[in-house]
Amino acid sequence: MKIDHIAIAVNNVEESAKVYQEALGIDSIEFETVESEGVKVAILHLENGRIELMQPTNDTSPIKKFLEKKGQGLHHMALETKNIEGEVTRMENCGIQFLGKVRPGSAGTKVTFIHPKSLNGVLAELCSHPK
Repeated sequence: MKIDHIAIAVNNVEESAKVYQEALGIDSIEFETVESEGVKVAILHLENGRIELMQPTNDTSPIKKFLEKKGQGLHHMALETKNIEGEVTRMENCGIQFLGKVRPGSAGTKVTFIHPKSLNGVLAELCSHPK
């Protein structure tokens, strides 16, 4: 596994993307709406990973609830694996709890989230990119 991206919850993805782009000297940003998660995402590509800025698109989005409770800031870290289903099975056998099943994420990935109680209060995403 390796770190795939760090996700940050923001109130306005376009404004935040401009700030990050200028501050980090990033050439281009991809924007995508992920209906299944209720978010609009700005993907900032770095040499060794990505930062994803997330803005809620509806009132039931987990990101909306996060922003109301905690404000803008670090939401989760994502870990890339080549075999997400196999990792989920292996981790469940170790007692790790997940928030839902494997499902479609941004940019054609498969994703699932590890319950923060399983990793000392840190929300983590497992993701697997298409081949």
